[in-house]
Amino acid sequence: MPFYLGVDGGQSGTTAFIADETGEVIGVGHGGPCNYPGAPDRREKFFQAIRETLEEACKDAGLDPEHVTFQAACLGLSGGAADKAQYSRELIRSEKYKITHDAEIALSGATGGRPGIVVIAGTGSIAFGRNGRGETARAGGWGYLFGDEGGAFYLVREALRAALRFEEGWGKKTALHPALCEATRSHSADELMRRFYTSEFPRERIAALAPLVDQAAEEGDEIAGAIIDQAGSQLAVYAEGVFAHLFRTEKPTAISYAGGAFRSKRLLKAFGRNVQERLGCVIEAPRFIPAAGALLEAFQLEGLFVALRGVPESDK
Repeated sequence: MPFYLGVDGGQSGTTAFIADETGEVIGVGHGGPCNYPGAPDRREKFFQAIRETLEEACKDAGLDPEHVTFQAACLGLSGGAADKAQYSRELIRSEKYKITHDAEIALSGATGGRPGIVVIAGTGSIAFGRNGRGETARAGGWGYLFGDEGGAFYLVREALRAALRFEEGWGKKTALHPALCEATRSHSADELMRRFYTSEFPRERIAALAPLVDQAAEEGDEIAGAIIDQAGSQLAVYAEGVFAHLFRTEKPTAISYAGGAFRSKRLLKAFGRNVQERLGCVIEAPRFIPAAGALLEAFQLEGLFVALRGVPESDK
């Protein structure tokens, strides 16, 4: 029986799905992050994450990871595929491969393989789309120095800026100041800002503080609410950029979303409101998570369009 593999490899973790030829998911595996930009041992860490994820998925499916050869495999990798395509072929045996970026598999998962747009707000942010002619376009994804508006890192950066303004006496009082200081055991926002510039706080650790902004907004903090509303507007701008490039003569089948920042109900609502105002479209909840999108792409390498079954609703 032929087997198909889909892998979502990111900066927070790696997920793999194995399916049989009918589209039934028979194996699921999870592993650590596989993208370490700039790290001297990034190749070794990539191998470790993919290997442990694949081994767990094969064990779950009752397959021998040392001997299985997939009919088709798709890997969607954070940071792009250029430096990881050869690594992936060394680790995974398959008749056909597709090594792509994580935004493409997020789109396939969110829309179930249909044409459309997905806006991703995780640690960073990006919008990616594909129309009925197979043309693709992206907006954003420039990283935390030059972009990533609306993502978790952006939310925390804006929250710290608001806390610093208050502490220096020229900004409005905000609950973000004590929330950030208490969560990081910092004596002041100034101290925290300086710690953020050190290796003690890598980008992912800073982004992990984003729920504090959402909590403050839910409790009525005006500044926190404005930050989240602005984030929703910025994410809609990305969707608008992709829309203008791909859908001048047709409507996208779906505009959807992915990423942990969208766990904020207020952010999701602000994003949906702005998309409707700017594009006249209503956003749709994602059908599947990105790993399932990778699995759909693997089937499409064989010209197959299957209805996936047994897909877990969320990652671990």
